[in-house]
Amino acid sequence: MPTTDKPKILVVNDDAASLLALTSLLDQWAVETGYTVLAARSGQEALRQVLLHDFAVIILDVNMPGMDGFETAEAIHQRARSADIPIIFVTAFLADEIDRLKAYQRGAADFLFTPVIPQILHAKVSVFVALANKNEQLRRQTEKLSQRTLELTATNERLMSEIEERQAAERKSHAKDEFLAMLGHELRNPLSAISSAAALIDMPGAHAEMGSRARQIIQRQTQHLSRIVDDLLDLSRAMSGKILLARKPVDMASLVGACLDTFRATGRTGGYRINVDLAPNWVDGDPTRLEQIATNLIDNALKYTPTGGTIDITIGAEADEVLLSVRDSGVGIASDLLPHVFDVFVQGSISLDRAQGGLGIGLSLVRRLVELHGGSVSATSGGAGEGSAFTIRLPRAEAPQAAAAPQAVLPAASAAGVPNKPAVLLIEDNEDGREMMATMLDVYGYPVLQSADGLDGVALATAHLPNVALVDIGLPGIDGYEVARRLRANPATGAMRLIALTGYGLAEDQRRVLEAGFDMHLVKPVDIAQLLGALGEPSPLPASAG
Repeated sequence: MPTTDKPKILVVNDDAASLLALTSLLDQWAVETGYTVLAARSGQEALRQVLLHDFAVIILDVNMPGMDGFETAEAIHQRARSADIPIIFVTAFLADEIDRLKAYQRGAADFLFTPVIPQILHAKVSVFVALANKNEQLRRQTEKLSQRTLELTATNERLMSEIEERQAAERKSHAKDEFLAMLGHELRNPLSAISSAAALIDMPGAHAEMGSRARQIIQRQTQHLSRIVDDLLDLSRAMSGKILLARKPVDMASLVGACLDTFRATGRTGGYRINVDLAPNWVDGDPTRLEQIATNLIDNALKYTPTGGTIDITIGAEADEVLLSVRDSGVGIASDLLPHVFDVFVQGSISLDRAQGGLGIGLSLVRRLVELHGGSVSATSGGAGEGSAFTIRLPRAEAPQAAAAPQAVLPAASAAGVPNKPAVLLIEDNEDGREMMATMLDVYGYPVLQSADGLDGVALATAHLPNVALVDIGLPGIDGYEVARRLRANPATGAMRLIALTGYGLAEDQRRVLEAGFDMHLVKPVDIAQLLGALGEPSPLPASAG
């Protein structure tokens, strides 16, 4: 055991000879018993030593001038750290019972009478030194146990954290598996309808009405597929922070009213009691994204409310916020699902019939879009069968000043009055898509040149000089951006009208398209009305088509 770890014995005596005699006796057994001896000539010096060291035992003379042994013992035991140090009193006379009581009241552990018998001194000291060694061993073991306990606690917390992370990952993986299954279901339904309708058109016995109905189905299901893809892309963009808001003053009452008109026009609100209270309130936001928010909330209420149910839609203000609330009397939200209702891919219990349908991303997209506008969204429900309510809070904005009515601008095509249709070059590597678009353009009288490759498309444009080029961005050879740059750099084709066709619809994608030299950016799928409008013609379809 190191010297610094040995138990210490303090001998206190004002008589130099007695002090020397006692310390000399104790030094004889110091190595054998394993302790260190310190000395003090007064009670005050003893107190200073106690402040500096811990002692296994103190051998204290009773009769000292100034502060006697009893007073010194009382002062030592008043200090918390030294309160338990055993004290052996040394006295030159046989203490009577009163003195013994007084000594024990001051914390005495034992008595020694002078002349001190060495064997007795050795025996008494050895007991307290052994006790001090045992206490030190227990203290060290306690420290080790405490350290081990801390290590085990930390290990247990780490294991619990890893278990929770693994369980969360498993839940997330399970949710993604369910989502992929739902996505497959949601994609196959319209694809099946489109495939059946296309087959019906080619059937020998199909009459004109059946063919018309089949075409309507194809158009409607194609739009449905487009909405699914748009939802997926919008969610991905919102989660990665790539949605750029085109902010402007928006009256939420007018916007939500327009959304409701769309639902009514499509027959979605039939069979429901729709209560509306839309007070005019303005926000600074992106009208397209705000319409997505309102549409998703209303669609969610319709989807999960049985026919005959009630849906309340209100817009109001509270302090500096505009509140949009959609409350329904539908199936409600279970208490365990409520905290996760805005998480990605969460849709409640999944059943084989998939009566409600959907991908379970609408509410997550709502939350992301609302947060991009600096707002918040919350959901409440009394539980299963108790209906649910969703509340959107957006920063309130001042209503804009009334602007002068814009002058009407006639479409370029109506001003031209040219009977001949402009020649169109279609550069698209997807064979079916290229053939369908070329066929539609041909039906409307447009001469069409076709190319499936970027380099070949540039060569055709240079050789034939068409009026318009419809260019896909993702092309073999060189991409659509490079096609546009080369056509603009060539004096012969520099003035050609260039329209980009792409599946990417972000503001950043549109910026890249325009920087490359395109005049217009169309996002696939492009319907015939949109395409003809880009070519300068009014829509050939009635407003209610589709």
